Amino acid sequence: MERFKIEALKEWKISPQRKPLILYGARQVGKTWLLKEFGRTCYKKVAYFSFYNNPRLCSVFEGGLNIDRIVTSLSIEADLEITAEDTLIIFDEIQNCLNVLHALKYFNEDANQYHIIAAGSLLGVALHEDVSYPVGKVDTMTLYPMNFCEFLCAIGKNRMSQLIRSGDLLTASVFSDELIFHLKNYMYVGGMPEAVKYFAEHKNYKDIRNIQNEIIHQYAGDFGKHIPSKDIPRVHMVWNGIPMQLAKENKKFFFGKIKKGARSSEFETAIQWLTDAGLIYKVNKVSVPHLPLKAYIDLAAYKLFMLDVGLLGALSDLDAKEILEDNAIFSEFKGALAEQFVLEELLSNTDFTPYYYASDNATYEQDFLIQKDGAVIPVEVKASSNIHSPSLKAYTEKFAPEYAVRFSTLNYKRQDKIVNIPLYAVGAINSV
Repeated sequence: MERFKIEALKEWKISPQRKPLILYGARQVGKTWLLKEFGRTCYKKVAYFSFYNNPRLCSVFEGGLNIDRIVTSLSIEADLEITAEDTLIIFDEIQNCLNVLHALKYFNEDANQYHIIAAGSLLGVALHEDVSYPVGKVDTMTLYPMNFCEFLCAIGKNRMSQLIRSGDLLTASVFSDELIFHLKNYMYVGGMPEAVKYFAEHKNYKDIRNIQNEIIHQYAGDFGKHIPSKDIPRVHMVWNGIPMQLAKENKKFFFGKIKKGARSSEFETAIQWLTDAGLIYKVNKVSVPHLPLKAYIDLAAYKLFMLDVGLLGALSDLDAKEILEDNAIFSEFKGALAEQFVLEELLSNTDFTPYYYASDNATYEQDFLIQKDGAVIPVEVKASSNIHSPSLKAYTEKFAPEYAVRFSTLNYKRQDKIVNIPLYAVGAINSV
């Protein structure tokens, strides 16, 4: 399968400012496969090391962190001569050996000729355990589930994927019916590589749901392994409560919906753990849509989304026919799938940090806000061709944005200050 992040890795490889790289990403999004594929295609040799259940390997990074000694030990461990100019060194599951983080600092300062990438599914969680992070000494990158264009490549629709990424949405509109059909499939399958690979080979929706449920089960297993027992029930409440929250018209996360009389302070640790593990995305509300948006975050209000639209459907027990037949994807679940999808596409395809805005009296909510070229851009998500939007109208009348973006099932068009982009082309927003 094709993962577009490999292009960013190629840029990292040749960068004169290259530092050891940390690749973040939730479990099972394909980090290990990507790094091995990058090494296979772009280096003469790959030295791969997993710290999962490997105390001997961890002992290499104990005591004094002498780089020559470490490289010699790694060469013996891998039975491979590690040479700086043509070997990619991969450290995987480093949350099991956080001394590796300290070593990355010394590799950067004293031996930056080595090409090193470190990854860990629960590294974000581990960093809260009073660990010294090598600030300024490493590059970072995040791998998300496969986005829609990667999904198109996986099912053999490479030219359609290229067309969307080119930003030529006028030509893409000719194929809108087929693209919406593939989008429906993506909404069901999602972007977890195991599910996408199986779908590309077998097209069996029932088996896909079984794969997704097994992934969810494995995530729940991580709760029990890595979370203090007193916090596990709250983590489950948040995790299982996300579909219900997203089904509301007002998608702000209300704790009273998951436990009567609950307060946000009771669930802060649970939400932080799920966020650090990469299993949920937190979209903050801003008090006013002014630049920079980050300066106006309302810490008391936010929306929570899941890692993957396919897993959201699985956790919600959505049947395949509810998504695939009669355009039901754009009427069922009150647009929750569409908004989840748009957020994922923005995160995986752009450098934008999405926020959202809601009026003080909660009479309307603007789905997302992004900032680009010195402007705050409201983003509206419509799960159908019905583009009537009192919320966007109220927002534009009050704040008079330079322009707004609407994602819907309609073809690309510009109407006054509103740019309508088809849902299947969220990834083209930068080109448009």
